[in-house]
Amino acid sequence: MKKILTAAALAATMAFGAHAQTNVKLGVLLGYTGPIESLTPAMAASAELAMKEVSDSGLLLGGAKVQPVRADSTCIDAAAATAAAERLVTSERVNAIVGADCSGVTTAVVQNVAVPRGVLMISPSATSPALTTVRDNGLFFRTAPSDARQGEVIAEMLREKGIRRAALTFTNNDYGRGLANSIQTNFEKLGGRITISAAHEDGKGDYTAEVAALAAAGGDILIVAGYVDQGGRGIIRTALDTGAFSRFFLPDGMIGDSLPQAIGRGLNGSFGVAPGTDSPGGQRFEALAKAANINVGPYTHQSYDAAALILLAMQAAKSTDPAKVKEKIMEVANGPGEKIYAGELAKGLKILAEGGKIDYEGASAVRLIEPGESAGSYRVIEVRNGRMETVGFR
Repeated sequence: MKKILTAAALAATMAFGAHAQTNVKLGVLLGYTGPIESLTPAMAASAELAMKEVSDSGLLLGGAKVQPVRADSTCIDAAAATAAAERLVTSERVNAIVGADCSGVTTAVVQNVAVPRGVLMISPSATSPALTTVRDNGLFFRTAPSDARQGEVIAEMLREKGIRRAALTFTNNDYGRGLANSIQTNFEKLGGRITISAAHEDGKGDYTAEVAALAAAGGDILIVAGYVDQGGRGIIRTALDTGAFSRFFLPDGMIGDSLPQAIGRGLNGSFGVAPGTDSPGGQRFEALAKAANINVGPYTHQSYDAAALILLAMQAAKSTDPAKVKEKIMEVANGPGEKIYAGELAKGLKILAEGGKIDYEGASAVRLIEPGESAGSYRVIEVRNGRMETVGFR
């Protein structure tokens, strides 16, 4: 059957030439099972919200529709995450990947899939400082700030609260080790003392021995650099049950509504941080998410932005070729150009199609620094009346 192009459709097709697409596939590689499984449904839905916004606009690459394809990283099993990413690339033939989520599996996927197969990835939540120097051929970006920055923020907050001595426990993987080192280094620079820095393993039923060692070292607070649905929760429950500690600092991996629901009143008075912003784009995203019945939480803003950046960079490159798209990520994210916020992706696509420039602010006030990671801002959290409440930004 012959197709007749209107003048407008013909112009759009000519503008994108041979690169006009009928379908763009994005992998959504997150830990739908594992230690952050309570967080990932909202993260995936947020990324897919950006994809739907772009699809509905009809403006991507001459009218392409965006199809999300989910795959489970497990957060902690590098082999499983690598296999899932391989399936996305070889069987599903995705054009790029939103993810992975946790730092160890993200490193594995970058090294074993993205680099060998030339696949673009943007992680919304992998924060290990080691990812700053991973060999990625320019194919890996992240919308969450490195834990090198989070450690600075945590140290500053502890000192501002008058805390001079703290015990520290961390999940025994790339994320936990990197964050623990950053916290200790920065806290001690400010004159504080980490009385003990001890790893814990996820998946155990009993953390009595670990908590006993932490209690013996002592401290004004226990910093738990773990996972909200795994060992970090177990450490806190045991610490409260034994009376070892009554106050906890909660880094980003411990921020989630499932924690106060599981722990109860004993968590009141604890505080922490997660990447976040009070920018206009953040407020717009939250309204969009609410309308779509998405629970706004840790890394939802960054997930939306990861998907949006990929698609806007494709538009700027007039291609889905990762070698071309990767060259446009920093340009789209940092400008100069017209600011584009969450909910304004159609506007951004139109400007780029017409040869203009944009500065993508998105949902998390995106600003990327070399080699392609978020400069970083944080939401300050306090647990009050069994709920995690935002009390500020920094």
